[in-house]
Amino acid sequence: MKTRIVLGRTLLHAALFSLVLFSGAGRSQAAPPQAASDPNAPHLQKNGNVTQMILDGKPFLILGGEVHNSSSSNAEYMRPIWPKLAQAHLNTVLTPVTWQQIEPEEGHFDFSVLDTLIHDARAANLRLVLLWMGSWKNGNSTYTPSWVQGDSKRFALVQNKDGRSLQILSTFCEANRDADARAFAALMRHVRDLDSAQHTVIMIQLENEVGVLGDSRDRSPAANDAFAMPVPKTFMEYLAKHKDGLLPEFRAIWEATGFKTSGTWEDVFGRGPADEIFMAWNYARYVDRVAEAGKAAYSIPMYINTWLVQPEDKGPGDYPSGGAVAQMHDVWQAGAPHVDILSPDIHLPDTPGILASYSRNGNPVFIPESSAGVSGSANAFYAFGQFGAIGYSPFGIEDQADPESPLSKAYAVLSEMAPLILQHQAAGTIAGAWLTKGRPSQDVVLGDYTLHFALRRGFRSAVLPDSGYALVLATGPNEYTVSGSDIQVTFSPNTPGPPVVGLGKVEEGTFQEGHWVPGRWLNGDETQLRYDLSPAAAENQSGTGMRFAGNGPTIQRVQLYRYP
Repeated sequence: MKTRIVLGRTLLHAALFSLVLFSGAGRSQAAPPQAASDPNAPHLQKNGNVTQMILDGKPFLILGGEVHNSSSSNAEYMRPIWPKLAQAHLNTVLTPVTWQQIEPEEGHFDFSVLDTLIHDARAANLRLVLLWMGSWKNGNSTYTPSWVQGDSKRFALVQNKDGRSLQILSTFCEANRDADARAFAALMRHVRDLDSAQHTVIMIQLENEVGVLGDSRDRSPAANDAFAMPVPKTFMEYLAKHKDGLLPEFRAIWEATGFKTSGTWEDVFGRGPADEIFMAWNYARYVDRVAEAGKAAYSIPMYINTWLVQPEDKGPGDYPSGGAVAQMHDVWQAGAPHVDILSPDIHLPDTPGILASYSRNGNPVFIPESSAGVSGSANAFYAFGQFGAIGYSPFGIEDQADPESPLSKAYAVLSEMAPLILQHQAAGTIAGAWLTKGRPSQDVVLGDYTLHFALRRGFRSAVLPDSGYALVLATGPNEYTVSGSDIQVTFSPNTPGPPVVGLGKVEEGTFQEGHWVPGRWLNGDETQLRYDLSPAAAENQSGTGMRFAGNGPTIQRVQLYRYP
């Protein structure tokens, strides 16, 4: 049976649109409280130094995967996929919901496919993150309904410097924004009515990788008029209030023009940088209005995802201009207070650098789209351990949902450890290591010791694996729990006393319902890293350490002691 909802059209006057879109409130206007009426509903909560997803009253670690864009458009296609994903140790699936599908006729909504997806995910004991493919997907407007696509007079498009229209809805069109917001609000009301008791749907992605492709900004007549106007007062007030806390790359742009507090976009930010900042502000205001409409219906966490700058990109427009790339975070935080997280889609090799750039200014870390395999496993371990991430999700997960795959093995261990990971994230007693041949070692200071991580070596071999990763918890005095793959760990003390650290007891094991179940003791060949003990002693090393093989992560617990 199809679920259909019919809504009348509501159009705002252009003057109101200009006031809301171009002047809008900044971060100083707080977003509505998350699920204030239901403490068990999905919401974000600051615990210690990290922000965590709270679900059914408890912290929840998202071990996710995003299906291909078209997979969830057909419930029958998805039906055999759900159990495969559950068997691969996922607990959450990211799946698109397109404007095109739910509102095939203006004001007439069909949620029948979505209803089946929610019920089937629930039956597989999986949570959902819905990806709202509304005005934009990968910068383009390819998931808009036909009644939008066929009426560019009403639903205006971006124009480039040659005056040609691009297949991108313009942020400077009232009808675009309001139609998207109405559809999204209808979606959120429906999710609330269907799922607010079960909490299968735990988070929403707003649009997909927004920004102008093919030019540095929209050059339609409405956009040109707005670009020639003064920068909105609310934006300037936000920048002045947060001047000392602005991210360095954005502050440098403003500083180059003398920290001007009024003027046109080029006056304030300079010719060149002004284009991207202008688009970031207007995308942020547009998306924030959509988010606000959705949260008024059902207030659960919402984020945007970002197409990152690629090595070959020469400037904005080669990547989507106006998206939430790291240098535009201040603009987005000013313009979109109803957006909870600015997230990176990581398809580049510098995961540590990207995560560092997306964890600033209080932005929670969530990776909605990345790789699987060994590299994905490393990314997930590092994100959870080093950056207190809420969750991790590879793209095209249905192609990689093999229980014996590297990611499935990693998720199995992370699932075992999830209660401890969440506890130690909040306490600040967790860290991660992410190694490659170009980055073969990493030192981590945690508790009373420095942990020296290195790619795993054989006794008499200089051959190194391509990568290694680990997650470490300080679980007690002189005690650490480490999970990793293709990596080895040695220790040195950070406090006064004997300089050499010995491994008093090393045991492998597993966690069952949060409790440690020990396996073998590994104080023999499995922990001997070198036999040149006198040179090792001269370096204040015992010659022993923890060693993790490369066939997926395992868990070990170590008790340390010190000697002269």
